[in-house]
Amino acid sequence: MSRLALFGTSADPPTRGHRALLEGLLGLFPQVVTWASDNPLKQHGAPLEVRTALLEALVGAIDDPRLSLEPQLSSPWAVETLERARVRWPQRQLVFVVGSDLAGQMPRWKRADDLLRGCRLGIAQRQGWPLQADDLERLRDLGATVDLLPLAIPPSASSRIRERPDPAQVPSELWPVLLQHNLYGLSEP
Repeated sequence: MSRLALFGTSADPPTRGHRALLEGLLGLFPQVVTWASDNPLKQHGAPLEVRTALLEALVGAIDDPRLSLEPQLSSPWAVETLERARVRWPQRQLVFVVGSDLAGQMPRWKRADDLLRGCRLGIAQRQGWPLQADDLERLRDLGATVDLLPLAIPPSASSRIRERPDPAQVPSELWPVLLQHNLYGLSEP
């Protein structure tokens, strides 16, 4: 059964870390899909449609036919996204990918046990967000089959860009959309 990596993100805005993760996933999986979504635990700096456009610019710049933007997977609830993916790709082994910063939050997600039993969980280590052994244990207790992905993602974070705009952390292909919508207090680098 062919594996399919699923990577949802707030993309608020996408960072160099998002780009590194997507490119890294392409080195590990035959197909990678991504989407922007509204995270019910966050306040977003831009509407979902704009964040989808930002992610679309990033996917277009990576320019690999094995990577696709799939906005129809978007849901505030990861378990609903997984259900949509299961319908769309019934013959694929789904690997739901998160950064190490989310491992401790996942047990509090809506229907976390259904999500974690319904797919493999791929965790990418984000520099600056060490993975805690007790977080892994809690995930496994909820039924997760965990794959620690051999990726090192740079320590960029969308929340930091929103708090303190840093053009160096934003992929260049995003600038046309960022400037068009005057987002995040960023001005051209």
